[in-house]
Amino acid sequence: MPESTQSVSKGALWTGRVLSAIPTLLLLMAAVMNLTKNPQAVKGFVDFGYSPNVIVPIGIVALACAVLYAIPQTSVFGAALMTAYLGGAVNYHVHNGQPFWPPILVGIIVWVGLYLREPRLHALAPIRK
Repeated sequence: MPESTQSVSKGALWTGRVLSAIPTLLLLMAAVMNLTKNPQAVKGFVDFGYSPNVIVPIGIVALACAVLYAIPQTSVFGAALMTAYLGGAVNYHVHNGQPFWPPILVGIIVWVGLYLREPRLHALAPIRK
């Protein structure tokens, strides 16, 4: 059976689903805070020099990334978009002198979770036993 059509074990599938839920929920929370113009979110944007006008578009991007990542048929595309979004978060943290490892860790969780639940990725990045 070719690697791209192999199924993953139940343990790997559920571990991947749990890991994938972490960044999905984080981005959904960020999206809700941005789309509802939560005062803390607005203050965070304004304090670091961003216009309050960008908070809703960034919330829409976060929501789109989370939804695309959560849908199995679009999960790889969603992971790529989520990685780009998190790259922006790294830039934001570096620019403002904050620890930048949290968005990097979330990005790693995005791909490990997806790798464990998506057998098509095994052909692209095989892990040898």
